[in-house]
Amino acid sequence: MARRWTNDLTLADATPEAAFWNRRQIMAGLAGSGLAAALGTGVRAEAALETNTWEEVTNYCNFYEFGTGKGEPSKYADRMTTTPWSVKIDGLVDKPGEYSFEQILGEMTLEERIYRFRCVEAWSMVVPWQGFELADLLNLAGVQDGAKYVAFETLYRPSEMPGTAYKVLDWPYREGLRLDEAMNPLTMMATGIFGKPLPNQNGAPLRLVVPWKYGFKSIKSVVRITLTDQEPPTSWNMANGREYGFYSNVNPDVSHPRWSQASERRIGGGLFAKRQPTRMFNGYGNEVAALYDGMDLAQHF
Repeated sequence: MARRWTNDLTLADATPEAAFWNRRQIMAGLAGSGLAAALGTGVRAEAALETNTWEEVTNYCNFYEFGTGKGEPSKYADRMTTTPWSVKIDGLVDKPGEYSFEQILGEMTLEERIYRFRCVEAWSMVVPWQGFELADLLNLAGVQDGAKYVAFETLYRPSEMPGTAYKVLDWPYREGLRLDEAMNPLTMMATGIFGKPLPNQNGAPLRLVVPWKYGFKSIKSVVRITLTDQEPPTSWNMANGREYGFYSNVNPDVSHPRWSQASERRIGGGLFAKRQPTRMFNGYGNEVAALYDGMDLAQHF
């Protein structure tokens, strides 16, 4: 059941590069003349949610399997073979098995989602994704009653991933969500950006996107999804549980032990741009805050 979340914006509103700059100039002019208020909600929302450019989104990445520098994924990720591709879905599901990328796409309804993206390193972007709701893929496999969590695993292929030669993390990269987080309409599996297939450095051909959590929760190049009744181990939590919690919801009130999360640096904002206040749940509180009713978010960070 796709399209359970209504996006105010479409890719047409998020035209990249040159058109992006032209439109921003137009919106600035409209704001000055008072005409912006007369436009539709999507255009007005877009004025406050300007997408980053293709170059920014594809060249400023964290994908440690190709190196820890922000530019290394775009430099080395073309070594990764993404055809053929399949995802193993197992654990507490009715129909476990290897699902080819083509088989998955044939069953899903693709849609556009423009989401804020917030890194735990206190920088942010706005990215126009294409993909489908994770809930639809889980329902395709048939979630059994005992399932409480969803575990994810990234491709681990050292011959194509030079960064895995270094024990920065315990490879393969692993992430996890509670089942209700995974089934939330905001949670999606992305297959593209800017109307094009995902570049390798951004997690081709299939990655998770959870917009209210820090970016490392949105695991790239997914090859395995496991439904389980136990909280799964996750890579950064295993590496340093004091700094990286299982939940990792964007929260301006809970600082990282080594820096504040109260504000963020917008990529592309320029050298002298002011930092922006961080939004609780990255601005998606209306959609997800109820998932954590009664929880101490400082304890369960």
